[in-house]
Amino acid sequence: MRYATRLECLYLDFDGFFASVMQQAIPSIRGKPVGIIPFNMDNTQSTTVIACSKEAKAYGCENVMRVPEARRICPDLILVPQRPDLFRRAHMALLNEIEVEVPVGSVKSIDELYCLLKPQEGHDPEGLAERIKTRIARNIGPHITCSIGFAQNPLLAKMACKLDKPDGVTIWQPEDRHERLEVLPLDDIPGVGSRMRRRLQKAGLYTMGDLLAIQPKHMRTLWKNVTGERLWYALHGYAIRATPTARGMYGHGRVLSPDWRTLDKAESCSRLLIIRAARRMRRDGWAAGRIVIWLDLMTRKGQGGWVEAHDLPGIIDDKACLDALKLMWARIHTKLPEHMRAIRVGVTLMNLTRATERQLDWLHDDDAERRRWEKLTDIKDVLNRKYGKRVLEFGLFEQPPGGWAGAKISYTRIPSAEDFY
Repeated sequence: MRYATRLECLYLDFDGFFASVMQQAIPSIRGKPVGIIPFNMDNTQSTTVIACSKEAKAYGCENVMRVPEARRICPDLILVPQRPDLFRRAHMALLNEIEVEVPVGSVKSIDELYCLLKPQEGHDPEGLAERIKTRIARNIGPHITCSIGFAQNPLLAKMACKLDKPDGVTIWQPEDRHERLEVLPLDDIPGVGSRMRRRLQKAGLYTMGDLLAIQPKHMRTLWKNVTGERLWYALHGYAIRATPTARGMYGHGRVLSPDWRTLDKAESCSRLLIIRAARRMRRDGWAAGRIVIWLDLMTRKGQGGWVEAHDLPGIIDDKACLDALKLMWARIHTKLPEHMRAIRVGVTLMNLTRATERQLDWLHDDDAERRRWEKLTDIKDVLNRKYGKRVLEFGLFEQPPGGWAGAKISYTRIPSAEDFY
């Protein structure tokens, strides 16, 4: 394990990314408290602010807050429907500007990234941060700002980055690391939430200083896996980077507008979502062994949920997905009353295997019927990709209000251009 003796990482976090992009695009809302909502609607009382500007956060508004509560805290809050296509274009343009100054090491989400620094790049962190900020302001716009942290590894740089928001720069030199860390609460460690904090307190660890004083094997025991030991080395300034994670599932969810909160409309929306998820899955070379539908429901006792699943032998084509969806919805309609209100619907493709490695099953006619539908699905993908729109689909699809099914606002996934048609 190598100890990092210099600044090796820059972590960058855009401030209120979604709202800032909208403020840059719409001059009339610049400098004002802004809340991003899923879609344009007459009655906003039943929807949620999914992201808010730094001006709104100064009032106490938070991401994922009900509109009535947000407006109680900030009566002047301006509600703006999301524009995922604009967010994606802004993300790509910002990456290009950053790459001119320093290579991007890893994009962590649509609004966060880190760069690994060469020795000469770490000698003048203030100058590098200023050049990045100036380039973004000049070439993209001054209303999209970022906070930057410098440290020995990505974890420490991320923690430093969060300390001076918005539009700040924080530098943790190796010799300052322990002093800077000691004064922080345990919650400032990424991944340490209320449950982990309670576990640490049961072990007699109440402060960051307590945690830094224990041994790496003790950390491994507390976390019940190797993540704890890796975290110990990262907190102590070693050159630890995140381990690659394997793809576990593909899915999409959708909050339904008030006039679409019926089971029939939820079913219609789920067909579009499964097609979008299956296309992403095929693009990455996977096949699915299970399809899951999940619903957030409004019941007499309040909100509830419903999950329906169906197993399949490694499917990749749209026809198989839609057939499975039809069977699952038939079961849902027999189990739930038709007057049931569905607030949110989602679909997930899981139990993934590599499409090139899946075992064919003669009981499911793999060599004939399914192969034909897979070929047709490939043709559909090629035509839609060539013309940049939905020129061919299997059946009719009704677009839910607000559009953007499969390309909604997302912190963890950057939509592909294909997700917008």
